[in-house]
Amino acid sequence: MIECMDSENLHKRLKKISGQVAAVDRMIDEDVPCEEIMVQINAIKSAIHKVGQIVLEGHIHHCVREGIEHGDADATIEEFTEVIRQFSKI
Repeated sequence: MIECMDSENLHKRLKKISGQVAAVDRMIDEDVPCEEIMVQINAIKSAIHKVGQIVLEGHIHHCVREGIEHGDADATIEEFTEVIRQFSKI
């Protein structure tokens, strides 16, 4: 799995998201207006969605390609369809 994604990029993004979540937690204790908290929550949602896109792209370029070229194409497509179904829930 590690060969199909830019793990350094993903780790940086996830570390930033972790910091954003911690900041929202602090904002709640500091009685920051709800509107400002919602803006930060939306930023977190967008950032985590981007992480999912990066993982999905890596999956397509490596795992799906490999499965179609050297494995069972039908099973690979079925598995990929499920991945898309799960990702679309985000």
